Amino acid sequence: MGVEKFCSPDGSDPFWDWNRTWHISNPDFTRCFQNTVLVWVPCLYLWICAPIYLIYLRCNDQGYICMSHLNKAKTAVGFLLWIICWSDVFYTFWERSHISSVSAPVHLISPTLLGLTMLLTTLIIQYERLKGVQSSGVMLLFWLLALLCATVTFRSKILQALDQMVCIWRYATFYIYYALLLVALILSSLTDRPPLFSWAVKDTNPCPEPGASFLSRITFWWITRMMMTGYRRPLEEKDLWSLNPEDCSHKVVPQLVRRWNSECQKVKRSGENKYMFSVVKKQGKPGNAEAVEESEILIVKSPRKTKEPSLFWALCLTFGPYFLISCLYKIIQDILMFVGPEILRLLIRFVNDSSAPSWQGFFYTALLFFCTCVQSLILQRYFHVCFVSGMRLRTAIIGAVYRKALVISNAARRTSTVGEIVNLMSVDAQRFMDLITYINMIWSAPLQVVLALYFLWQNLGPSVLAGVAVMVLMVPVNAVIAMKTKTYQVAQMKSKDNRIKLMNEMLNGIKVLKLYAWELAFQGKVSEIREGELQVLKKAAYLGAMSTFTWVCAPFLVALSTFSVYVLIDEQNVLDAQKAFVSLALFNILRFPLNMLPMVISSMVQASVSLKRLRVFLSHEELQEDCVEHKTLAGSSHSISIEDGVFSWSKTESPTLRRLNVYIPEGCLVAVVGHVGSGKSSLLSALLGEMDKLEGSVAVKGSVAYVSQQAWIQNSTLKENIIFGQEQREDWYQSVVEACGLQPDLEILPAGEETEIGEKGVNLSGGQKQRVSLARAVYCDRAVYLLDDPLSAVDAHVGKHIFDHVIGPQGLLKEKTRVLVTHGLSYLPQTDLILVMVEGEITEMGSYQHLMAKEGAFSEFQRTYATVDQTEESGDASYSPENMALLIYRSHCFFFVCSSAGSEKSLKVKDNKDLTKKTKNPDVGKLTEADKASTGRVKLSVFWAYLKAIGVLLSCISLLLFLTHHLVSLFSNYWLSLWTDDPVVNGTQPNRLMRLGVYGGLGLTQGVAVFGYSLSMSIGGILASRYLHQSLLCDVLRSPMSFFERTPSGNLVNRFAKEMDTIDSVIPMIIKMFLGSMFNVVGACVIILIATPLVAIIIPFLGLLYFFVQRFYVASSRQLKRLESVSRSPIYTHFNETLLGTSVIRAFGEQERFICESDKRVDHNQKAYYPSIVANRWLAIRLEFVGNCIVSFAALFAVIARESLSPGIMGLSISYALQLTASLTWLVRMSSDVETNIVAVEKVKEYCDTDKEAEWKHDSSSVPPGWPTEGHIAIKGFGLRYRHDLDLAIRNVTISINGGEKVGIVGRTGAGKSSLTLGLFRIIEAAEGHIHIDGVDIAKLGLHELRSRITIIPQDPVLFSGTLRMNLDPFDSYSDEDIWKALEFSHLKNFVSGLPDKLSHECSEGGENLSVGQRQLLCLARALLRKTKVLVLDEATAAVDMETDNLIQSTIRSQFEGCTVLTIAHRLNTIMDYTRVLVLEKGEMAEFDSPSNLIAQKGAFYKMAKDAGLV
Repeated sequence: MGVEKFCSPDGSDPFWDWNRTWHISNPDFTRCFQNTVLVWVPCLYLWICAPIYLIYLRCNDQGYICMSHLNKAKTAVGFLLWIICWSDVFYTFWERSHISSVSAPVHLISPTLLGLTMLLTTLIIQYERLKGVQSSGVMLLFWLLALLCATVTFRSKILQALDQMVCIWRYATFYIYYALLLVALILSSLTDRPPLFSWAVKDTNPCPEPGASFLSRITFWWITRMMMTGYRRPLEEKDLWSLNPEDCSHKVVPQLVRRWNSECQKVKRSGENKYMFSVVKKQGKPGNAEAVEESEILIVKSPRKTKEPSLFWALCLTFGPYFLISCLYKIIQDILMFVGPEILRLLIRFVNDSSAPSWQGFFYTALLFFCTCVQSLILQRYFHVCFVSGMRLRTAIIGAVYRKALVISNAARRTSTVGEIVNLMSVDAQRFMDLITYINMIWSAPLQVVLALYFLWQNLGPSVLAGVAVMVLMVPVNAVIAMKTKTYQVAQMKSKDNRIKLMNEMLNGIKVLKLYAWELAFQGKVSEIREGELQVLKKAAYLGAMSTFTWVCAPFLVALSTFSVYVLIDEQNVLDAQKAFVSLALFNILRFPLNMLPMVISSMVQASVSLKRLRVFLSHEELQEDCVEHKTLAGSSHSISIEDGVFSWSKTESPTLRRLNVYIPEGCLVAVVGHVGSGKSSLLSALLGEMDKLEGSVAVKGSVAYVSQQAWIQNSTLKENIIFGQEQREDWYQSVVEACGLQPDLEILPAGEETEIGEKGVNLSGGQKQRVSLARAVYCDRAVYLLDDPLSAVDAHVGKHIFDHVIGPQGLLKEKTRVLVTHGLSYLPQTDLILVMVEGEITEMGSYQHLMAKEGAFSEFQRTYATVDQTEESGDASYSPENMALLIYRSHCFFFVCSSAGSEKSLKVKDNKDLTKKTKNPDVGKLTEADKASTGRVKLSVFWAYLKAIGVLLSCISLLLFLTHHLVSLFSNYWLSLWTDDPVVNGTQPNRLMRLGVYGGLGLTQGVAVFGYSLSMSIGGILASRYLHQSLLCDVLRSPMSFFERTPSGNLVNRFAKEMDTIDSVIPMIIKMFLGSMFNVVGACVIILIATPLVAIIIPFLGLLYFFVQRFYVASSRQLKRLESVSRSPIYTHFNETLLGTSVIRAFGEQERFICESDKRVDHNQKAYYPSIVANRWLAIRLEFVGNCIVSFAALFAVIARESLSPGIMGLSISYALQLTASLTWLVRMSSDVETNIVAVEKVKEYCDTDKEAEWKHDSSSVPPGWPTEGHIAIKGFGLRYRHDLDLAIRNVTISINGGEKVGIVGRTGAGKSSLTLGLFRIIEAAEGHIHIDGVDIAKLGLHELRSRITIIPQDPVLFSGTLRMNLDPFDSYSDEDIWKALEFSHLKNFVSGLPDKLSHECSEGGENLSVGQRQLLCLARALLRKTKVLVLDEATAAVDMETDNLIQSTIRSQFEGCTVLTIAHRLNTIMDYTRVLVLEKGEMAEFDSPSNLIAQKGAFYKMAKDAGLV
């Protein structure tokens, strides 16, 4: 049975008829076609989609939706449609039985099929409701398709009804069917209520995306509300929606971690003998050393390369499934790309063929509009999927790196600095995000090239091969450039890492740099690294100019070679408009994949470098989880036991601790004593499981609390630091604060316990940090306390208070097991057990009495120093009152930031005895200033600043070259259109050689211009970034100390890393692209206007629409970008903080809480990032619509004016219009990118306007060469204040100190001792009075002239990573001999000469690989090298044992004999032999005389000495 028989019994109704559907002015389809194809297409679509869709729904259950009016209506419409179809079927049966004429089978089959389909739709609607689908795309497309097909039939039914008799029943049912379809379409474009129990119901500010209708989602209409808000006023944090649950860290990160762990497990299983060592180790008994050695031999024997776990595969498994959707979109989009040139070909043919009916032209125009719109929608969906994948990828990588950083072993930790690990999070995660958008180009680009070549071959035949040859030649050129760029990239990353690392350390040790006047040396070091970086950037810029040259000229060369060959092969080959412009349109399509491929390849190469870095980091060795057992035997009375313990910091090093056997009963107080570097802190680390256990066993019963030697303080309020995530118990909290001696501090801090503590505790003194750290441990209430020398940084009376109330036999912790590392001998008699450590072994062990009786090393040591240390018994020794002064100084730094009446009162402690009762205002305690998001448009002054940094002349030259390039390019295409309109004489074009020559010449001119502007822009960019970095560096280093205390180092590092990176590599590129796309758009509009002047009516409207959309978008986009960058810093600040405190976090078992906090910060950042990517899509869709309109109008007016239009001009106009869409979108993207990225310049410039210190050097130096020669200090009526609106912290101090005198400075907490030294170094400038040194007024000197001629040994010993030599003498101004001498006097000679590299020994970041005591001795060596006439000691011996303290004191006495020494007293006995003592009280001088006279006067000093048991 043929199709005709199927449609009509007598075969009178054909299936297809060209004369009816095409070659006619009023076309229509045949009835057979309408009854079959137009009915079946929607049905087939639904039956094919349904199974896949139903499976998808089953897997993605969102919870059911209650029956709503909308759902009832949808179901009812579906049901009615089903009834209509069946009524048609029954009518056919009735017709067969009643009317003799046989009806065609199609009348039976089509309605039956349609009826079944309608039944299916009703079922799907209900199933969707049960699975919580609020709006269905599948159904919407079905209704749309059905309606479109029915519309064609609808039109022809009306035309038929006008002409002939029709069947009324079928017509009536069809019209009802049509109306119902319309209703169904409208209903399905509405959205249902959210499912029951969905997260959106609970959320206060849910993301509207899941609840948006299908149409709203494909056009991204759902974000419009936020855009409106952003247009009316700058967006704020509260306007941001919550993230969708599937994008949150807690969903995304565990998936990746799980996959990565299973990858690692696979590798472990396959490479068992690599892990043989650890296996044997577990089996061997503690003493079974042979087993271990044997396994070590096994390892040596298997040099087979082990397989690495694949991070790439883990990422694929985690994010692949969702990402695959994008591939589908990409394929559809790639195919649709070629519709444009095809329609162009048909349009040119239509213009050439005057007999064609004019509806065909309108049909082509409509088809063009439809296809370009569909292409836009699909492309934006594709990008959306890519960006969301990228965002999830970044979340996962940051989460994985953070989790890994918490469990990484110490040896592995040493291989990567904090800066490098932070880079993994910031830079490498970003690389992946950037790559994911392009990764599909790897297969899509070749596909596009193949398709383009196919169509070109159809058009021009074999001469296309000439063009292909040019392209193929271009590929290796681009590849070489890409590879070269890659090597430069790696080099630049390396310099950048080094530069950021150095900056990080400089910012951490900025106070030391200022006190020693070392800023210039370090500025030089940074600039040196930076110059290297800029050299690399310059080479990269030359390459960039080359690649821009090839990539702009490639399409032109391809066109030129193809056309030349085509014209020259055969005289009969005529280059007409159809051939030339369709080929040009195809070449333009080709241009994109060919440009993209090298970019994608280089991006992939970068990502592979990042992938490797990440893999290496994630594969690092972790701490042995089982090295400390916490489940001890029930019967055991030991709280801590170590059997035959051998520990080292890494498996490759020799053991640090050997032969340890320790058993500590529950509730004991154990003291660990020994010299600097004897392994006391390592012992605690071993108990915490921080060290590698090589042999033996360790057991610790119950939970642990740990106080590290250098207190780790978080950037949050004081109270939060103490509570540390535990539940709040107010009474307990109060007693802890009381016991730890923090009550007086709370009274001085501006906002009491609510005071914000800066990063690393910048606004607390050493003693306070230590007490806060102790309070945290006590508050957490654990079974075992490991205390690493917490009393070293505190005053004797405070130390005694803490010992009595917290650690000692009557303290809060008396029930607990306490292991106390200490240098304070006075506490030893009260301990239950003493461990004496020498070089990593415990040499003696027992109670105090037992050890004293034993007459060993301990008792000898004790007798020598006990006399000295008597002081500590009762009072003011092991804590310097200076702390409080420092505290006051620091609480003044607060006052820099917060001006409030409350703060002033809080200083006058004397007036307010009842200070604690006053409620304090928490805002007063704000210290650090978070990064602010600036609002509104970027000021023109910022652009001007950037232009000035480039140089105005260079900017003008670049612009001129740009203009030349674009004008020549326009003219060459216009020339081509003139050529194609040349008349054909005898089958050939006479002037073709002249035309070809000029065309080639124009191309050459273009190339030269491109190369020129590309080079000048890049060089300009480098000049600008050199200038901006240098000025930023100078501005930051010239800032006073107060600036660093209120600016988080994270912000400053961000300026030097992220913002400088933007200025180096992003801004020049973006400006280049912006200018390019701007000229493209203007050029295209000009050409279209020349060709079809009618478009001039439309362009202003579309221009206005375009402008409005752009402004509307930029307002929100810019603000979102700012919010995103502001919320980025806290991620890294928190991460930095975590890395510094990993041992504390692990000891307290708080990893989970910190992971949650990190996740929360990442989510917070993505909350701003997600709307910004959606806003980009929103914009692109609207702009592409404007572009599509321009294309369609250009085509439409060309069709209307086809009589007066030459094919060449029409081809030119439409081929330009086809490019316009992309250029328009690109232009807005670039203009907003220029705005958002130029913010980097704004941020770098903002430190220009902050306050600066006084000049470093005066031009005419008034200082005599050897000054100071005597060291005579005269202070007259001196006073200083921390901020101009506060009271004086020190007032009317007038003293005269003779050269060579030794003066001690003492006073209670908050007396202003430190403030005096800060005034001497002009860290804080004097408010009144003068200080003269040897008759020179120090206020008249340059800061460096002053600070380099007097020396301080500061409280915190700060080292920088670099050689020991660099740490002692950064300016290289002393000989090796001098340095060794200084080391000898500071008792480090033996230590340093024992190091393999001697003076070239590399100190790690912050000097981590030296003990705190050794660092303190190095600071002494620095002072010995400078050997100035004035020396200030600021609590310099806090971290050393008594013996070393004595050595230091004797060195100072012998080496600084003729110098003036000012000592802020730490242990009173150290200043009893000084010539005079200055006693300060409340910032004023109380007493000033020799110690013996002061004691005789029985004043303040006598009281202190009495407290200290010295009288």
